[in-house]
Amino acid sequence: MKTKILLFILGICLVPQFLTAQVDFNKTPDDDLGNVEDMFQEYFFEALKQKGIENYDRAIKALLKCLELDNTKAVVYFELGKNYVKLKNFGAAEEALKKAISKQPENEWFLDELYGVYYQINDYDKALKTVKQLVKFHPDYKEDLVSLYIRNKKYKAALKVLDELDSQLGNSKSRDAMRNQIYNATGDDKDRIENLKDRIANNPYNESNYLNLIYRYSEQGKKDKAYETAKRLLKQKPNSHLVHLALYKFYLDDNKAQEAIASMKKVLTSVKIKPDAKAKVLNDFVAFVKLKPEYEADLLEVTTLVSGENNGKSHAELGQYYLQKGDKINALKQYQLAFEKEGNDFNIIKNLILLQIDAKQYAKVIDLAKTVLEIYPSQPIIYLANGVAFNYLNRPKDAIDTLEMGVDYVIDNKQMEADFYKQLSTAYKMTNNIAKSKTFAKKAEQVLNKQ
Repeated sequence: MKTKILLFILGICLVPQFLTAQVDFNKTPDDDLGNVEDMFQEYFFEALKQKGIENYDRAIKALLKCLELDNTKAVVYFELGKNYVKLKNFGAAEEALKKAISKQPENEWFLDELYGVYYQINDYDKALKTVKQLVKFHPDYKEDLVSLYIRNKKYKAALKVLDELDSQLGNSKSRDAMRNQIYNATGDDKDRIENLKDRIANNPYNESNYLNLIYRYSEQGKKDKAYETAKRLLKQKPNSHLVHLALYKFYLDDNKAQEAIASMKKVLTSVKIKPDAKAKVLNDFVAFVKLKPEYEADLLEVTTLVSGENNGKSHAELGQYYLQKGDKINALKQYQLAFEKEGNDFNIIKNLILLQIDAKQYAKVIDLAKTVLEIYPSQPIIYLANGVAFNYLNRPKDAIDTLEMGVDYVIDNKQMEADFYKQLSTAYKMTNNIAKSKTFAKKAEQVLNKQ
């Protein structure tokens, strides 16, 4: 049974080549070498068992016994190396794995394990040499090769391999990230630009290449070239939505209001553009309308269409816009939507609760305060709003509790402190405690007089 288990493990989990080099343990020995073979088998099986239960020291002892009996089998050195790795004895692991490789130089698994050792000890020179051998087994190792070239600052060699991979497999985000890492390290923006231009020439219908080129031109302050690239993309793909992420900015800079609005509408109503990108465009739209209020109708039209997609900050921007206009009803609607999406943003919470007070939505104020005080237990404005709501709903005892708790959190804000005392005065008056009501009214006056 042990023989069958051993052969199964060796065949499936280790290295197929080992089987071809092994003695047939099922064969009846015809001389006194049979005892040696049996002992080798026992020690090797013991090593596998001990490794399986993470007794790496014992596994190593058993493998060393195997070597005393027969030091020709590569797989023993391989197993020895793996156990040394588990014990973080990387020097011994390297030595054992190199012996395994000397016996089977073309074994991918041996090389990969040695590569892992070098990577763990940050010996990137040796790792580079090893991965060069691994590349012929699988193209995936080429990206490891690029990474090691970058670590060793061999940028030209890295770019050469990236070019090969791109031509064989097409572009990928991971390789583009490596390429940009190289360009950032070398400061070679010219090569970066040329690479993007070549990509556009080779694949004129790929939007991302145009957008990357627009971004790089913009980053360099070459607005005209960025604008020209955007127009080329629009000409190549008239139905593109992504191009308007760039175009609306250029139109705004050129005071082409109608074109800018048209581009922003396309972005904001597109199903192909992510909500975060839309939020940025909407924020720019709000800022634009603040300067040019004659286009407010366009803003209202588009926000109605996309209100479900906006993030909290976009709704907060719209809420602030309405507040500045004095339109508190729409401001409240926008801040409510903002809170639903960004429930932990304190500025949104503060504006919402104050607008609810202004709209006399006292029950909603109390519900909101209960939720918010669990997140922000030391924000006095929430206690104050809560106290105001309780007073208006004729719940003076609740008002007193929350106001007396919250006033302790007021620091260097005389007006807020006075507001707390005024509300406490009102609450105590409602409970017919006139003495305390007058005391807090006087406190409010004293605080304001000290300003």
